[in-house]
Amino acid sequence: MYFSFLICIIPIVGGAQNQISGYSINSSSAASTADTQYGKVAGYIENGIFIYKGIPYAEAERFMPPHAPKVWNDIRSSRSYGPTCPQEFRNTWLMDKVAFASRWDDGYPGEDCLRVNIWTPGINDNKKRPVMVWIHGGGFATGSGQEQPAYDGASLSKKGDVVIVSLNHRLNVLGFLNLSDFGDKYKYSANVGLLDIVEALKWVKNNIVNFGGDPDNVTIFGQSGGGRKVSTLLCMDKASGLFGKAIVQSGSGAKFMPNEYSHKIGLLTAKYLRLDASNIDNIQTVSYAQLLEAGTKACTDVKKEADADGISQKVSIWGWMPTKDGDLLLQNAFENGSEKISKDIPMMVGTCLNEFAGFAVLSTSNWFEQTDQQIRDLLYKTYGDRTDDYIRAFKSVYPNLKVTDMPLIDFKYRSQALAQVETKAKGEGAKVWNYLFVYQSPALDGVMTASHCMELPFVFNNVARCASETGATVEGIRLGDIMSSAWINFARTGNPNGANVPSWSDYTLKNKATMLFDTSKCEVKSDFDKQLLDVSLMIESK
Repeated sequence: MYFSFLICIIPIVGGAQNQISGYSINSSSAASTADTQYGKVAGYIENGIFIYKGIPYAEAERFMPPHAPKVWNDIRSSRSYGPTCPQEFRNTWLMDKVAFASRWDDGYPGEDCLRVNIWTPGINDNKKRPVMVWIHGGGFATGSGQEQPAYDGASLSKKGDVVIVSLNHRLNVLGFLNLSDFGDKYKYSANVGLLDIVEALKWVKNNIVNFGGDPDNVTIFGQSGGGRKVSTLLCMDKASGLFGKAIVQSGSGAKFMPNEYSHKIGLLTAKYLRLDASNIDNIQTVSYAQLLEAGTKACTDVKKEADADGISQKVSIWGWMPTKDGDLLLQNAFENGSEKISKDIPMMVGTCLNEFAGFAVLSTSNWFEQTDQQIRDLLYKTYGDRTDDYIRAFKSVYPNLKVTDMPLIDFKYRSQALAQVETKAKGEGAKVWNYLFVYQSPALDGVMTASHCMELPFVFNNVARCASETGATVEGIRLGDIMSSAWINFARTGNPNGANVPSWSDYTLKNKATMLFDTSKCEVKSDFDKQLLDVSLMIESK
C-alpha cells in the first residue's frame, strides 16, 4: 500500500522531472512556458508531450460576440481544464452501462468557458507541425472539449507528431438564443456559440506557432454536434481562411433554425422572464437555471406551432441550433450553394454502422437472444410488406452479420453523409473521402455495437485508454492504429492514404467509394449498400 501511494504522488511533486516505470512528468514552468498574444502560459510535459489546458482564447458578456481576453502579466498556470459551458444534467449518467462505457468528465460549469487545450510534441523548436482542432459533440446544447476520455490528445499527438487542440464554447440558451428583436446590441446573439468557435480558430491562427504548430496547416474535425459545427464552418464566410481541411464524423445534414421561429423563441423566453425592451439588459443577471428553464419552455411552446406548420422536422435539432439569420448563415450547410465557400477544402466524411439504432440493444436485456421470427416481427413494424425486400438486401450487403443485427443498421446518418459527399463531389473542387465504421465492440457482451461515438477512441488512438467502451482487443487496437494513421495522414497532406492505411479511393460520382473500417478487413467498396438504402428511403418517403 505504501509503495502504491508513492507511485501516485511522486510524479507531481519535487524536482523538475520524475520517472517511474516508463512514466515521466515535468511540471516545471521553466520547461513548459510558451508565449501567447495575451501573455505567457505554463503547462506540463507528460511522457514527452507538452500539455496546456484551459487557456483563454476570448471572453464575452452574455449574448455578446466574443472579444480578446484581458492581457495577463505573470505566467499563467494552464495545467487543468477550464470551465465547461453550463448545461442541463446529463441524464445518461442514470444508464449504468452507458455511464460505465463512456466515463465522461463533466468538469465544472462556468460562463467564462472560452478556453482551448493543447497537446504538442514540442515548443519553440522551429517546427511547423500539422494542427488538428477538435470540436466536441453534444449537439449545440451540451458537451465540452474534455467530456470523453477519447478526446485526450496525447496519444494522437505523439504518434503523428501533430498538434492537437480542443476547445469549449457557449452552448444552448447561452450560445443560441435569438434576442435580436431587442436591438442591434443583440444582433448576433442567436449565433454567438458559432462566433466563439471562429474566435478560437483565429487564436489558433495567431498563436499555434508558439506551440510547435503550423498556422497554415490546420484541420478541423468533429463528431455528432461537432461534425455539424464543422459542416457549418465550411459554409461560413467568417470562418474562411482559418482552416484548410475538414473531417465530419456523424455530423452531416446541418439544417438550421428558421429565422422566424428563432425570433419567436427569443421573444417568448424574455416574456417568461418578465423582460421586455425596457429592461431586457437585466437578462445579464438572471440565474442560469432560470434562463435555461425559460428558454427550454419557449422552445417547446414554439415547436408546437412549427409542428403545425410542418417546419420543425426540417431542422436538425429544434431550438438550440444556429439560426439562418441572413447574415452569418444564409443557407443550410451544403445546400443551395453554401458549400461553394469551401470548394477547395478537402474533406473526410463518415458515420458508424449502427449510430443511435445501436442503442436499442441497451434497452433490451435479451436482444441477442431473440428468435428469427421476433426479429422479423420487429422489422415488419417499420417495413411492412417490404420486410422481405429488406431482409434480402441486408443479407446481400452484410452477409457476415447476425439476424439480430438487422434492425440496428443506421440509415439517417449514413444518408446524410452520402448527401454531403455527393454535393462535395459535384462541386469539382477538392477531393472528399467517405467511410463507415463497422467494428462491433465486444465490451459489455457486445451491447455497444458500432454505435454513435464508438469510432472516437479509434480516431484518437485511445483504444486501450477507453477499454470500457472498446474492449481493447488486439484487433481493436490494430484498427485504432489504422484509423488514427488515416486521420494523421489527412491532416498532414489532405489525403488519408499513406503508411499503415489500406488504399482508400476518394469518393466520386462514378465510383461512390466507401472505406469500411473493421477488424476483419478494412476495404473500400463501391455503392455497396445501395439496396438497403433504397428500401429504407422508400419507406421513409411514404
